[in-house]
Amino acid sequence: MSQAEIGLIGLGVMGSNLALNIAEKGNRIAVFNRTVDATRKFYAEAGALKDQIVPCETIEEFVAAIRPPRPIIIMIKAGDPVDQQMEALKPHLAKGDIMIDAGNANFRDTMRRFDALKDSGLTFIGMGVSGGEEGARHGPSIMVGGTEESYRRVEKVLTSIAAKYDSDPCVAWLGENGAGHFVKTIHNGIEYADMQMIAEIYGILRDGLKMTAQEIGEVFGAWNKGRLNSYLIEITEKVLKAADPLTGKPIVDMILDKAGQKGTGKWSVIEAQNMGVPATAIEAAVAARSISSAKEEREAAEKVLGLPPVGEIKVADRDGFIKDLENALLAAKIGAYAQGFAVMAAASKEFGWNLPMPTIAKIWRAGCIIRSQFLDEITTAFTKAPDAANLIVTPAFAVMVKESDGALRRVVSTAVLGGLPVPALASALGYFDSYRRGRGTANVIQAQRDFFGAHGFDRVDGADSHHGPWGSGLNA
Repeated sequence: MSQAEIGLIGLGVMGSNLALNIAEKGNRIAVFNRTVDATRKFYAEAGALKDQIVPCETIEEFVAAIRPPRPIIIMIKAGDPVDQQMEALKPHLAKGDIMIDAGNANFRDTMRRFDALKDSGLTFIGMGVSGGEEGARHGPSIMVGGTEESYRRVEKVLTSIAAKYDSDPCVAWLGENGAGHFVKTIHNGIEYADMQMIAEIYGILRDGLKMTAQEIGEVFGAWNKGRLNSYLIEITEKVLKAADPLTGKPIVDMILDKAGQKGTGKWSVIEAQNMGVPATAIEAAVAARSISSAKEEREAAEKVLGLPPVGEIKVADRDGFIKDLENALLAAKIGAYAQGFAVMAAASKEFGWNLPMPTIAKIWRAGCIIRSQFLDEITTAFTKAPDAANLIVTPAFAVMVKESDGALRRVVSTAVLGGLPVPALASALGYFDSYRRGRGTANVIQAQRDFFGAHGFDRVDGADSHHGPWGSGLNA
């Protein structure tokens, strides 16, 4: 019997779906799970794909079943379990073999693992896989970090299983060590912002305009036919129109308003701060999830503080305001994507990755959660201006921002006056207003710092700066 082209450890939901995808695309795959029963069950349920699958019950049997140099996907819980699995594998591997972490790993762990294997003859790939269970089974977006040589060993398999956009596979080698997992982390940060902004628009429609879930679903359905066309808008329409099988009420009205986070959103904010790159919309989205999880505190605070005494938003032109909401969401989404790409550009310089921005936009066009129509436009923008300081100053996106930020300003103003929380939308607006203003207000901050002796300052006229209180004799 011929050897497998690739191996996979971890037959949970994501691992099982990815293994079936690999087998279905004509690649022979060896599989192993810590519990033998899980391996047997997976193989028994593989149906017509059994001929492409080699079920293994020991590590020795598993490694022997794969063609050298052996690429082995590890699809288990991130963190210590990955390190433990790597240690268990190492004694059985040979020079050139490749361990591939396809989970939601912290890219700094990926860099550490990559470096730890440098002199061992083995190598490591950190592989971001986006698209959830459905993507894993039928075609994810795949972001690869590692040596280019190791990527070439698995390129054929990954290209076969990746999502396709106009026949282009949504997979790419992005750079050494942690590049793939870093890009996946920022993808998830943008996803947090995108979802939060959609939720804020939903809140304005629900609480401000007093629309039903069905009516709001119709609005999102109409938007999905235009510039906002995207996976998240599409599924928002579906969930708003879905009925609860127990009560017949809209399912969204039966779901508790608490949202958690798995870590990647938080990591994207931490790394943005580490590099001094503003990612305010992503930060606001992560904070909003934290506030949402404090359900009991919020209910108690409402009893003490009450809600702003505004109630229903009164607008003279309801259809015009809904059009403003559409354009506001477009503007805010552009802001979130711009921030995410700016963080990736900074990381690319810091870690020497040379991240290909047009390629990243291209492989996000299908398979991943944030796939949307204007990723094509982002691809074009960065192809034409690869050294642009920011997405929003590229010609096409500068026009889009100018056309839509007025709507964002009106929507944020209306929501704030109506007592409706819009932290991510407001953060995107604040980002635009700060980024586009040649003279800001940090001069007074620098003056304050200089007054108490913490810092010198640069003068607008270029003259020599002096330090400390100006002739007062004080040193506060």
